[in-house]
Amino acid sequence: MTFTFDQETVERLKQAAARLVRPQSYVVREAVREYADRVGSLSEQERRHLLRVFDALVPVIPSRPLSEVQAELREVRVARRRGGRRPGPEGR
Repeated sequence: MTFTFDQETVERLKQAAARLVRPQSYVVREAVREYADRVGSLSEQERRHLLRVFDALVPVIPSRPLSEVQAELREVRVARRRGGRRPGPEGR
């Protein structure tokens, strides 16, 4: 494979290879491996944003007894089994 790098990247590559006492190809392989591991991960900015959103939402979650939550979930499941909303006799 052949790649073209700008001069600044070439200099950084040479410096990194010299510091590590490794071939430039090794530095490129390691850089690609580390980059590939980070792809799909949140950036620090994204992580902080999500934490702020989480911190804002958690206090507004209503606190209810577990029995109330379970009763509501049972009602939802029963309604789903019935097929959801159906018009009453007057809506037919």
